[in-house]
Amino acid sequence: MPIELSEFETRLRLTTLRPEDYDALVALQRACFPNMDPSTPAEFQSLVTHFKQGQYALWADDELVATASSLIIDESDYADLHDWESVSDNGFIRNHDPDGDTLYGIEMQVHPEWRGYKLSRRLYDARKRLCRELNLARIAIGGRIPGYAEHRDMAPGEYVQAVRNKRLYDPVLTAQLANGFELKRIIPHY
Repeated sequence: MPIELSEFETRLRLTTLRPEDYDALVALQRACFPNMDPSTPAEFQSLVTHFKQGQYALWADDELVATASSLIIDESDYADLHDWESVSDNGFIRNHDPDGDTLYGIEMQVHPEWRGYKLSRRLYDARKRLCRELNLARIAIGGRIPGYAEHRDMAPGEYVQAVRNKRLYDPVLTAQLANGFELKRIIPHY
């Protein structure tokens, strides 16, 4: 049954994460990534302390259904073949540089029951607005390609090209491409 969009729109609210949102974030992370450990209280506190305005929360009524976390870096400080641990300071973002030139997206998650409603688009649009407001040169994001696990018979580059050509769907890369991001390179072991 189709949803009534006007009713759906009124249910959604975009905020920044607050310290009291920790339990809701952990519940969302467990739903999205059941095989990964959720953020620790110290990691979460570090995000909202170092760059609160870069930590987005999307709520449907009172349920946290999606988040996106970012920091600002100076692009020249990071090699083309960096990894998530170095660019995110292992999730603590103590390396957030308010004088940097690049908004770097380190995490995005949408609750499995809320996928398909273009919530990631709302979060990417919020990042784009923030980038303009802060007069930054660019947004950079890294991303894993979780759909590749089912296509290991292909080289990573072949898989990525198949996703770009819309022959395959990848939950991360497809969303990034649909939001106007350009693939620069494949980073091994990201």
